[in-house]
Amino acid sequence: MISTTFNRYIWLVNTLIQSGRLTFEEISRKWEYSSLGEGKPLSLRTFHAHRKAVEELFQIDILCDASDGYKYYIEDLSVLRENKTRQWLFNSFSTVNLIAEGRQMQDRILLEDIPKGTEYLQTFIEAMKQNRIVTITYRPFYEAESTFYHVSPYCLKVYRQRWYMLGYCEELNGIRHFSLDRIQNMNTTETGFDYPFGFSPEAYYKDSIGIWVNEKIKPEKVIIRTYGIQSQYLRTLPLHHSQKEIYTSEQYCDFEYKLCITQNLISELLAKGNAVQVMEPESLRIEMKKNLYNMFNYYK
Repeated sequence: MISTTFNRYIWLVNTLIQSGRLTFEEISRKWEYSSLGEGKPLSLRTFHAHRKAVEELFQIDILCDASDGYKYYIEDLSVLRENKTRQWLFNSFSTVNLIAEGRQMQDRILLEDIPKGTEYLQTFIEAMKQNRIVTITYRPFYEAESTFYHVSPYCLKVYRQRWYMLGYCEELNGIRHFSLDRIQNMNTTETGFDYPFGFSPEAYYKDSIGIWVNEKIKPEKVIIRTYGIQSQYLRTLPLHHSQKEIYTSEQYCDFEYKLCITQNLISELLAKGNAVQVMEPESLRIEMKKNLYNMFNYYK
């Protein structure tokens, strides 16, 4: 459980995000009625200490506008929204904070579970900070026996409730990803590695959906047609950052992407059922047909 002090920082940011601009008196009043305040007002000294801590932890500046009745506000929320790691950390801590505040309602707050593997996160992060090679005993779902690998960890990624580590594997002589929940044992070695100059994990994944990346495949134009409320779902939660809405009618909407065609993409589209139809390219339409035909045979 995160500390009470950290909870205070989260509370202050969330209060200003939800309310916009507030005077110190208004902030103090909200604090007094919150579970953290315990019926006591917030002191001005403590408030400014929290402002400074928020700036240091999240790079979020809380400013005061004297021309608007000395109201406090968050200068630029895009700082939080554009940094995915910082936003994820803040949202995670916010969730823990809210659950802690409403312990009596914990059976009415349902969260998605992440399988085992999170116990390795700290070790991987330390290895990445120090550029140390790690050894892992790994058993994928499609293998009967486990294998021992030496890996230079480049980055960590979450996909579909699983943590993955991407890095260079000596035994496989290339960049590979490993699911943390399939690691049976790991250790950090004293051997260092050189992080490849110019390598960007974000750029590595930018043309793909999910975790699978085939460097031999080039991205191409993909157009899908959506029916019903699926269009609204994609507008609010895009399938990929390259998404563009290119046609809209009362019956359907067309979305265009620049993507590598991988099994992860096919799985995502199949999961949307008859609310999505692939229009281009023809090669993807053929793959969708193959998958649908196989599914149809299961139910014969």
